[in-house]
Amino acid sequence: MRRVFGVKKQTEPPPSIQDASDRINKRGDTVEEKIKKLDVELAKYKEQLKKTRPGPAQEAVKARAMRVLKQKRMYEGQRDMLYNQTYNLDQVSFAAEGIKDAQQTMSALKSANKELKGMMKTVKIQDIDNMQDEMMDLMDVSNEIQESLGRSYSVPDDIDEDELLGELDALEADMDSVGEGVPSYLQPDKESDLDAELSLPSAPTGHAQMPAGRANAQAYDELGLPAVPRASIRD
Repeated sequence: MRRVFGVKKQTEPPPSIQDASDRINKRGDTVEEKIKKLDVELAKYKEQLKKTRPGPAQEAVKARAMRVLKQKRMYEGQRDMLYNQTYNLDQVSFAAEGIKDAQQTMSALKSANKELKGMMKTVKIQDIDNMQDEMMDLMDVSNEIQESLGRSYSVPDDIDEDELLGELDALEADMDSVGEGVPSYLQPDKESDLDAELSLPSAPTGHAQMPAGRANAQAYDELGLPAVPRASIRD
């Protein structure tokens, strides 16, 4: 069968833009090397023209220099053409990359849009508002519970605050008047009054001898001083 119908040839894939650009750049580098060689040859001919005298020898050098110069111009034209092709390929490659980036961006946006739509189906604004209202109600109930638990059992509910303020002012007035109208029997004793009532004499500094004739007339203590009569001390 293969002999009759033959074998299908395998077609090579078309070259990519990058492959074509690389190939053209390689050709351009080759042409650039040829131009540099021609420049070296032209410089050599210029030196020869300076050294030779006018005549057949100088004309021969000029002819060779003209041939090299024509080749150089031809290679420069090829080089410029190759550079223009490379520029065009770079523009196409840039445009193709931009299209690929746009496709990837669109694909990512579509996927994100689909995910957002799926999430929005599970989240509703009305449900969020209702949840917020329920949370506020629960916080109010919690505050009421705390206030109820913080009440004192011994304080009646029918107490007038104005009456309490009046009693507080009266208590402060009583505290300010302490010591002004207190009876004398409630005030503490003063040291000067107590010393006047006792009227005690000052103690002597030395030992006094007891008189012999007054031993029986007055009692004396162990120091030889007259015994002090007991004063009436106020309770």
